[in-house]
Formats: sequence, structure tokens, C-alpha cells
Amino acid sequence: MLREVALKPCRGSLLALLFLTLSGSGLAADPPPAPDAAGQQHPPKPPPAEQVAPWYDLSRLPFLPIPSVGTDPNGGTTVGILPVWLRTNENHDITRIFAPDLTHNPFFGWGVHGRLFAYPSEDEQWSIVAGIKQRVERGVDLQYVLGRLHEGHFTSTSDADFDRDGTPRFFGVGNGTKLSAQTNYTAQTTLLQEQLGWNLTPHWQLLYTIRKRIVQVKAGTLSEVPSIETRFPHVRGLGTEGELLNRYSVVYDTRDDLTAPRHGMRVVIYGGAASVGGIFNDSLYTEAGGDARGYWSLSQDTILAAHTSLRYLPTARRPLPFWALSSIGGDISDVGGGQTLRGYGAGRFYDRNEFSANAELRHVFWGFDAEATHVDLEIAPFVDLGQVFGHTSTFPISRLHTVGGVGFRAIARPSVVGYVDIGYGHEGAAVFTGLNYPF
Repeated sequence: MLREVALKPCRGSLLALLFLTLSGSGLAADPPPAPDAAGQQHPPKPPPAEQVAPWYDLSRLPFLPIPSVGTDPNGGTTVGILPVWLRTNENHDITRIFAPDLTHNPFFGWGVHGRLFAYPSEDEQWSIVAGIKQRVERGVDLQYVLGRLHEGHFTSTSDADFDRDGTPRFFGVGNGTKLSAQTNYTAQTTLLQEQLGWNLTPHWQLLYTIRKRIVQVKAGTLSEVPSIETRFPHVRGLGTEGELLNRYSVVYDTRDDLTAPRHGMRVVIYGGAASVGGIFNDSLYTEAGGDARGYWSLSQDTILAAHTSLRYLPTARRPLPFWALSSIGGDISDVGGGQTLRGYGAGRFYDRNEFSANAELRHVFWGFDAEATHVDLEIAPFVDLGQVFGHTSTFPISRLHTVGGVGFRAIARPSVVGYVDIGYGHEGAAVFTGLNYPF
């Protein structure tokens, strides 16, 4: 799934971008020399040339060589090297990031990726991300966003994505599925999506989403986890099926910033219809739901952020593919899609309907001027709640899964937020890394 008006977060190795500005020639300018007894300042004598080791003077390099570490519960730990080229404007805001890497994952071997993020303005963003590993995994993602600030009449978000992922897990359908039922599958997804928004005012928007995706669910490739067809041979969704979605949304947005808001809210009420395997045949199903995010500044350095989501699939003429159901699990919250539950891997629980709620206290404990830009480091204790349920008559908060944890973030305003989130649920701890806030 894709965020509605933000660049798609990168998984795995972009943990390194949390601290990309730490690796320049220094955290900030050197302090001025102390005055002598006469009150005069004298610059320090430079060290002899033979005492300078140019191989560790990163300011001499045209890029930032950053060790790369990424992890999530389903994909394991990926390590590698990530050279980063940054471009900033006269205000020291990042306008472009180029970040290729060379990584190794215990499941899929060596891999290479290329990433180009461009921020021409706060109103316009685009990205190109592509990569391939020795085994199974490969993909390319293109996204272009115009009119993010709603200052004009229209907003457009265009996505094209191909992804082959060997890490997804399936435990069955329902809110009480057991960890012992875990299976693995390989998901190959091709997606084309366009979102067109009519901005009635800077705060009110009518949004239309059309999405075509083709999902192929194949046998798993992880030797230590059973493949999906061995335990769930009759679940709907195995093989290849396509889905066409039409969604209509009313959006109310008063956030002061789209990447790292300090106050305001965003509320989305939506409804739509989708068909699987054809257009308006007996596979047609409907959806309805809402998503609300609020931000309150408690002090200059502390923000309370809260989020809740409720999604129903009121009608479906026949069983849906499991990947079309509502789901909770993981670190990403998509309007109308999977919801955050950071003590579990992505897609841990599936069923027709879902409820989730999240709250975190974001506190900036350190800020500094790096060579490229200003960086704020943030700590954020959080709580996640959620459940999935099969009947519309079920009370949405009757059997909640609960997660507690803490997040660490690096923010280079106005465009970049990197994070490490550590959550703990009843199945143990989970660690996530990537870009953008979870909500």
C-alpha cells in the first residue's frame, strides 16, 4: 500500500538515513578560540600535515559513506554500505538525496539498490527507488506528488510500482490467529494508482482514488517457515488475481506541516467499491471507513500525536482474497489499508473489518546544525491498539491487541524523517526502520 500524500517509505537499509547528516565534516561549526590574557583571540595552529589522516576526513569525500543497517520482524536484519549524496538550498533544506547501496540479507543474499528522492519545493516531491537481490526480491517504485500544500485548485499523486517480496507472513484469518500457524509466501505486486484531489479550500478536499493492482501469491522461500499452501491450501488469494478499486474521500486537513506536523489534524472519511478478477462482476465488494490524525504542541519541544482508523467491508458477494481484507501489524498506517501495530510484523492479523488506535509523545531532546542541514533528534514512547473482526455487529474495541514501545527519530525539516521504532506485544519485541512518521 501507498501513503496518500507522502513519499513511500523505504524499508530496510535506509535506517542509515536517520543519521546521514551526522557523517559530514562535523556536527556544527567549531567553537571560537578562547581569548588570551590580553583579550585577543588567536586561531589555533594547524596540526602538521603528517598528523592528518585524510582517509578519515569525510569532508574530503563527495558523498557520505554510511554503514547501513535495517531490520523488521519479517525480513530479518540487512547490513551493508550506503553512500549518500545530498543537495541543499540556500536555506539548508534538503532538495535531493541520492542513495545507492550494497547490502546483504541472510534470506536473499547480496543486493543493490538505487534511490533518488527530490524535493523541488514543499508543494512538489518525486522519487525513484529500484533494487534487486541475489534471490527472489526485486522491485521498482515511482511516485510523483504535485499540489501537496493544497494552495492550488488540484492535487495529484501518481504511483507506479512493481515489487517481488519474499518476506510476507500469513497466520490465517481472524483476530485470534496463533503464532504457531505462521506461514510464508512470495508476493509479486504490480500497481498503478492515481489520486486526484479537488481543493475546495486550503483545508477541505474532495479526493478520488483509482487503483489497479495485480497480486501473485506464490510459494514461500524461507526454509525455516512453512509455505502458505501447506497449511492454508484453500484460502482465497493463492495464485494470480487483479483488483480494480474506486474510492471517494472527503478530507479535512489543518496540519501546519505535512512531513513533521506540530499541531493540527487530518480527518478522512471514505467509501468505495472494488472488484477482483473482473469489472463489476460477482466479485464486487464495498468499503467504508475513516481515518483521523491529531497533533498537539504541549511545549516547544514536545508534541502529542494520536491516530485512529476504522474500516468496514459491508458487502462482498463471495470470499475475498486475504490480501484484500483489512489488516493490522507493522509500522505503516495507510488510509484504507494496513494499520500500525508495532509489536508485530506487517499483515499479522487479517479479517473483513479493522479498528486501530495509536498515540505517541514526540520529544526533541537534541538539535544541531550539521554541515548539510539542521537535524532534530527525537524520542517518542508510544502505545498501539488494534483488532480485526469479521462481523459489522462486533464492538470495535472488544478484543484489542496492545503494544507499547519507544521510537527514535531524526528529522531534517521540511522533507525527511528517519526512524527506529521498537515495540513489544504478546509475541515479543519487533524493530522497524524506515522513512516518514508511522502516522
